[in-house]
Amino acid sequence: MYAAVRRYEGVTDPAEAGRLVHEGFVPLMREVPGFVAYYWLDAGDGVMVSTSVFQDRAGAEESIARAADFVREHLAALLPNPPQVMAGEVVAFA
Repeated sequence: MYAAVRRYEGVTDPAEAGRLVHEGFVPLMREVPGFVAYYWLDAGDGVMVSTSVFQDRAGAEESIARAADFVREHLAALLPNPPQVMAGEVVAFA
């Protein structure tokens, strides 16, 4: 399995960002081949973190591309700063 983690800082309206992600982005993630799970976290202080889990690297890479497109098209005003993006193989899980 592979995962992609994106950390967004300076989020201007976490509740609205969460609503838009839930209604618009989560369905896009479910369409990516190899989808396992997706999480959107409010870490407080204007920080939000997403985690996408896929069966293979291609799915994780596709999620990164789709996230960039979705943010640009739907969340630019709420997520004004580029995210820190990390991706890699899942080596332990429960």
